[in-house]
Amino acid sequence: MSFFVAYHPSYIHSVPSTHRFPMEKYGLLHQQLQYEGMLEAADFLKPNLIDLEIVRRIHSEEYLTKLLNLDCSPREQRVSGFVHTDELIQRELRIMEGTRLCAEMVKNGGVALNIAGGTHHAFTNRGEGFCLLNDQAIAAKWLLDAQLFKRILIIDLDVHQGNGTAEIFRNTPEVFTFSMHGGANYPIHKEESDKDIHLETFLDDKSYLEILREELTPVLEAFAPDFIFYQCGVDILESDKLGKLKVTQNGIRLRDEFVLRFAKEKNIPIVCSMGGGYSKDVRDIVNAHMHVFRLAYQLFSK
Repeated sequence: MSFFVAYHPSYIHSVPSTHRFPMEKYGLLHQQLQYEGMLEAADFLKPNLIDLEIVRRIHSEEYLTKLLNLDCSPREQRVSGFVHTDELIQRELRIMEGTRLCAEMVKNGGVALNIAGGTHHAFTNRGEGFCLLNDQAIAAKWLLDAQLFKRILIIDLDVHQGNGTAEIFRNTPEVFTFSMHGGANYPIHKEESDKDIHLETFLDDKSYLEILREELTPVLEAFAPDFIFYQCGVDILESDKLGKLKVTQNGIRLRDEFVLRFAKEKNIPIVCSMGGGYSKDVRDIVNAHMHVFRLAYQLFSK
C-alpha cells in the first residue's frame, strides 16, 4: 500500500476552545476517511513528538527554547495566533512529526497526507498566522540531511503566501519554493519564494487553473524534483471568509488532481499537508479537503 494518513487526537483537543473552529475539521476528516472506507482506525499513522534535534535544523535555538519554556512575549503570542500552553506546544511537536513520518513512509514512493500541518507562516525564529513551527520545512531538511533526496519542491497553493517557508529556504538551492496566493491577502509583506504567483482578487475556476498549469508546469519540468511537498489549503474556496477568490469545490478537485497526477505519472513521492480553510460552514471545509484524500486514494492505493 502506498497511501498513508497521519492523525492524532491532539490535533484538535490541544487547541484552546476559542480556536476550536475551524480546527474541528481535523477530527471530522479522520471520521470521514473511515466512513468512506479508505482507512480503518488502526490504519492511521499516529505520530509521537518529533525529535527536537530535527526541529533545531530549521528553527533557531533561541526561538525553540522560548516556545518550550512558554517564554514568548504577549505580543509574540498574539502574532502567532495562539495563547501558548504546554499542551499547545506538544501538539505542534506532534504535527511536525506527523509530516516527517509521512515523508519517511513514502521514501520509496507513494503519497502520504497529514490531516494537519501546512504551517507555512512559521519562520526560522518566530511564529505567525497560527503557525509555530514549519512542518514541511522540517521534513524537507530531514530528507536532505538523510541524503534520501536531492531536489525537493514545495508547492504551496494556500490562499496565503508561504512566507515562512520562503524565508527558511531562501539560500537552499536543493529546495524550490512555489507559492501561488492572493496578492491582496495576508501577509501584507510578502517574502520572496523561488516562484511567487500573486493572484488577483475574485479569480474563478477557469482563470485559477489556467494560471496554475501555465506557471507550475515549467517549474516541474525545469527543476525536476525527486520529492514533492504539497500545501493544499482550501481557503481559495469561494465560501471562505478570508480567501477573496471564487474557486468552487470542483476547482479545488481539479487543482489537487493536477498536482497528484503529475506526482503519480512521474513516480515522485508526495506528502500533503492540509493548510487553511475558513468557510463559515465546516462541512464546506471538510468537503474541500476530502478531494485530495479521495484523489490520493484513487491514484496511489491500487
